[in-house]
Amino acid sequence: MLRRLLTLFAVTAIGLAAAQSQIEIFSWWAGDEGPALEALIERFQELHPGIEVINATVTGGSGVNARAVLKTRMLGGDPPDSFQVHAGQELIGTWVVADRMEDLTFLYEEMGWFENYPQGLIEASSTADGIWSVPVNIHRSNVMWYVPAKLEEWGITPPASWSEFLTVCPAIQAAGVTPLALGENWTQVHLWESVALGVLGPDDYDKLWTAELPFNDPKAMEIWDVFGDVLACTNDDAAGLSWQQATDMVVGGSAAFNIMGDWAAGYLTTTLGLEPGVGYGWAASPGTDGVFMWLSDAFGLPQGIQNREATVEWLRFIGTAEAQDIFNPLKGSIAPHLDSDLSLYNAYLQSAAADWQNNRVVGSLAHGTVAKEAFASDFATVMEIYLATGSAMNAANAAQAIATQVGLGQ
Repeated sequence: MLRRLLTLFAVTAIGLAAAQSQIEIFSWWAGDEGPALEALIERFQELHPGIEVINATVTGGSGVNARAVLKTRMLGGDPPDSFQVHAGQELIGTWVVADRMEDLTFLYEEMGWFENYPQGLIEASSTADGIWSVPVNIHRSNVMWYVPAKLEEWGITPPASWSEFLTVCPAIQAAGVTPLALGENWTQVHLWESVALGVLGPDDYDKLWTAELPFNDPKAMEIWDVFGDVLACTNDDAAGLSWQQATDMVVGGSAAFNIMGDWAAGYLTTTLGLEPGVGYGWAASPGTDGVFMWLSDAFGLPQGIQNREATVEWLRFIGTAEAQDIFNPLKGSIAPHLDSDLSLYNAYLQSAAADWQNNRVVGSLAHGTVAKEAFASDFATVMEIYLATGSAMNAANAAQAIATQVGLGQ
């Protein structure tokens, strides 16, 4: 009898402990970007009713504010159980080199992800010492958004090059329309990388990040000249607008185009309820047709967390095709999982999936893929120098100085 009571007590204690498991998921997916994460968490908790998920979000596009909060917590010894990060150098160049993350190779082996994830994405998430994150999506950075009916009304088509865009810009302005909607500071860097890709082409663009092409090389300096001309075609109130508000300018007809990552497709479809190809259209940003500039949101496993086993269950889940096919159609991204069911995705996302498979692929600066975090952070200063001086030479020299200082490409 005593043995039976002890067994019952042990089982009950285990059950209570399981019911009290808790994980904190830290991200910047708030507001309009929240539904995709909420759907993911809802399904996870259906599968794991004993694990309570605390959805901790910090508002601010591209994680600008969230990364600052995360830095304070990581340095203070209070890491969230798992946090959103851009796969690639954004994580590797910060918390991996600081020895604050666990190697996830064991999960890739256990879950068969070496066969289910693209090899290039695994390599971008890895160092010689391990694999550091589980990617949940693939976003495209170099997308130009527009409303087909408005372009037809104005008698214009999506420009295929930046020179073509600059040619049509005065006519759009003469009609009382902003040619290119722009938002807060980080969206300027986002625009810059599309200009850089369009000016340089993918080969020389990649050479920026390997230090084979200096930022003050004449070819690279041309980026700033074109960028300045493009900025003259944007709205004066950009600094006070979120990326969603810049997108709203296009939807409302006060702007012709917006260059934004395809989280804009999630906003346009999930939040605004617009039909792809009808309520909104898309094209590669000028001069980048046939090139897919990628980034990926991912989650890792910080060292020293209290809820490690529950967090590992979260990572197992988000790496499945089921989880990614719940999340990505709402988010405006595609699944990195090779077994994704594309029938669940809308027309834009199916086109993005085809381009991901068939285009030349390059990484994003603004979203943490190609450059060390130290360079990416300081590039904001380069942008400020350019905006203050209008000097391509000053900006190019500053970028090269930072690249040399941080050892970009090493």
